[in-house]
Amino acid sequence: MTLPRLSNPEMRIMEALWTDGDLSVREIQESFPAEQRLSYSAVLTMVRRLEAKKALRQVKKIGTASSYEAAIPRDAALRRVIEDFLTVREAEKRLHEVSKKDRKP
Repeated sequence: MTLPRLSNPEMRIMEALWTDGDLSVREIQESFPAEQRLSYSAVLTMVRRLEAKKALRQVKKIGTASSYEAAIPRDAALRRVIEDFLTVREAEKRLHEVSKKDRKP
């Protein structure tokens, strides 16, 4: 299974699910510190994107509210973030080396 790329806000949502188990969109939103809290609609949009990426799944529905849980393990997601970071760092390093060669007379 190929793990999806997750943005920083998506990782924050996943962290809430990994820490607290299944949560509603409102509970996810309220898990963020007040000064960093996203709007309900922003969290809902990201939850839907994460569901489409198969990073989380709906576990129950009560009326119009749904509860979600993480569908990918924390360590695998963190490994993906680290691999992406190292890939970017290697690309930056190579770009720097090439630009240094281009500047030499």
